[in-house]
Amino acid sequence: QVQLVESGGGLVQAGGSLRLSCAASGSIASDNAMGWYRQPPGKQRELVASITSGGTTNYADSVKDRFTISRDNARNTVFLQMNSLKPEDTAVYYCNVVWGSRRGRPRGEYWGQGTQVTVSS
Repeated sequence: QVQLVESGGGLVQAGGSLRLSCAASGSIASDNAMGWYRQPPGKQRELVASITSGGTTNYADSVKDRFTISRDNARNTVFLQMNSLKPEDTAVYYCNVVWGSRRGRPRGEYWGQGTQVTVSS
């Protein structure tokens, strides 16, 4: 079983910064992608940023140049540095890990429990 434990959410004023962390444990395929999604109040969950085990990153247009995703493969941990935060960044942020199927290995996808980020104006 795989577990994802997030930390680092909280309340911050607009223009401030927060750093989210997510530690994954259990049977995790080495060739995976880890990412952060968010769900604003009353809206659907959306991708914020993702990073593969090889270091390839992908960002939502709304966070480019403000957020940075990174990871520590040895510790199966992913980070999200959030700078210049805006009230519209307010959401529950979820950590995700996913890997594709291979011969003898099924596809896997797991989610964290979510951490609240609130940005006041």
